[in-house]
Amino acid sequence: MEKSIIQDWTSSKVPMKSGNDREVKYRVYRDGDRHYQQIREANGTPIHTLELPQGMKLERGSYEVLLRYVLVDVAAA
Repeated sequence: MEKSIIQDWTSSKVPMKSGNDREVKYRVYRDGDRHYQQIREANGTPIHTLELPQGMKLERGSYEVLLRYVLVDVAAA
């Protein structure tokens, strides 16, 4: 199966609980029938790859919400 890009690398400033912003970039892609959101530091260092629920169709605003969730709740844990 082949990977396909749903949303190419996008830069984002994510507000954190500490009051600072965190600059990251992310992309959303499909690999077979699974969807993923891959998150990296602005310099390209990997942070986390989140598998999106199967069949979940999201808009860009939803990707930003997931991005903040991962940075605040998952990667910080």
